[in-house]
Amino acid sequence: MTVHFQPNVSPEACPALVLNADFRPLSYYPLSLWSWQDAIKAVFMDRVNIVSHYDRVVRSPSFEMQLPSVVSLKTYIKPSRQPAFTRFNVFLRDRFSCQYCGAREELTFDHVTPRARGGTTVWDNVVAACSPCNLRKADRMPAAAEMWPMTAPFQPSVTDLHRNGRLFPPNYLHESWMDYLYWDSVLEP
Repeated sequence: MTVHFQPNVSPEACPALVLNADFRPLSYYPLSLWSWQDAIKAVFMDRVNIVSHYDRVVRSPSFEMQLPSVVSLKTYIKPSRQPAFTRFNVFLRDRFSCQYCGAREELTFDHVTPRARGGTTVWDNVVAACSPCNLRKADRMPAAAEMWPMTAPFQPSVTDLHRNGRLFPPNYLHESWMDYLYWDSVLEP
């Protein structure tokens, strides 16, 4: 099937916000978005309800449809209680800033107790660190390097990550999404 768009409209400019069956986003950061193709596929497979539309239309020889801007799942997905340990989630927990100097550029992650000294790659031993601090600390213990994290590493909850994610809203928020997002109740980073 060939789908035609209105002139001068990029389909990538029309992602759909995905809500759980309780009308909460599946995730805030990264914001739960589907491409227009995935949203339309989910509509045709009867897995979602369309909550709101863009003023954009897709056409094929057999149908015409406004692109969904917000969809809600028909089946509730129970949110995970514990977030996955990933580099991105470590950065999000640490608010995308080096835990040694506060820099926000060139982030890596650092093992507080270096792996060379028996440290493991777990929430309680890893912090966000800029490249210069990570190189300066090298494989030394914090006391030997005279470098201590500003905040002790910890295993965050999903709520912790959502709260931090709200400090970094995406560059693009369609007006139809605003009733389902709570960026305006956010503290300054």
